[in-house]
Amino acid sequence: MTSLNIYSEKDILEFVTKRKGERKFGEKVTFISDPENLDSELVDSKSKYVLFGINESVGVKANKGNQGAETAWNCTLKSLLNTQNSSLNKGKKILVLGCLEFPELMEASKQLNTNNPEELKKLYDLVSEIDEEVTNLVFKIVSAGKIPIVIGGGHNNAYGNIKGTSLALNKPVNVINFDAHTDFRALEGRHSGNGFSYAFHEGFLNRYFIFGIHENYTPKKVLEELSAHNKHINYNTFEAIAIRKETTYEDEMKYALNFVKNEAFGIEIDLDAIQNTASSAMSPSGFSVNKTRQFVSYIGKAKKVAYLHLCEAAPLLENNSSNQTGKLLSYLITDFIRAN
Repeated sequence: MTSLNIYSEKDILEFVTKRKGERKFGEKVTFISDPENLDSELVDSKSKYVLFGINESVGVKANKGNQGAETAWNCTLKSLLNTQNSSLNKGKKILVLGCLEFPELMEASKQLNTNNPEELKKLYDLVSEIDEEVTNLVFKIVSAGKIPIVIGGGHNNAYGNIKGTSLALNKPVNVINFDAHTDFRALEGRHSGNGFSYAFHEGFLNRYFIFGIHENYTPKKVLEELSAHNKHINYNTFEAIAIRKETTYEDEMKYALNFVKNEAFGIEIDLDAIQNTASSAMSPSGFSVNKTRQFVSYIGKAKKVAYLHLCEAAPLLENNSSNQTGKLLSYLITDFIRAN
């Protein structure tokens, strides 16, 4: 797996700012000591979670979105590893694996024009290459009995998460997706807007719940497609919950969890759904940070959670250098491991 950059203890500690009298999270996380024996080290690790990043935004560009998702991983790691290690926040639960890096694919994508049909098809092909790498890595982690926590990249990587988990468990899996969009667009070639539709139609995704889609940005054709598969796909809308208040947030979380919880399922969190957060489709309207943290904590308690994916964050688009996006992702990671 040539795209996987496995971090050593030295690599991890370079992110940590030590302080006298304190023990940082990054001083307690575990790591791979022998990359040549990755499979066996994953199996033997006492850490329950395996954290890795995906440094790409090819899928976002192929979906004609704003790039920057390739910057999420380093920002997240810098924040997460400098949180406090304590009985409330235990670094030893996480193995920091490293990141999937695609510099050649990223460079190739920069030369392609999405308004040119032939060049757009080339972008789709690049995304398919990334799919293969994500699938293989998630397969390894889940096969080792661990729970992947995946950071960065576009929502195209949901496909690799779902396929890799499904292949490892030898059965289709369920997914709950906290998102302003369904990402269930046409099977026109791979991009960040159709990871779930491809996974569903290829038999890797069984039940799919989309939490909080925005009514303004859900095409009629997609709604018709969801309706046609209503035994396997369900959703609620942001407007029904937060604007018209036809239902409560708590009731909808329970409803969504009940739809997926009886089989192994993944949690997908698209940062586009969080109000005023630097992401590929940043929005002035959306759920608050605290509502998102509440969601991750509540859903993360379920026994059959198979993975967590935090995607579409684009710290590159922040208006300052305070790393607020990295800190947000760090909160979501620690909320998840405390709940799960």
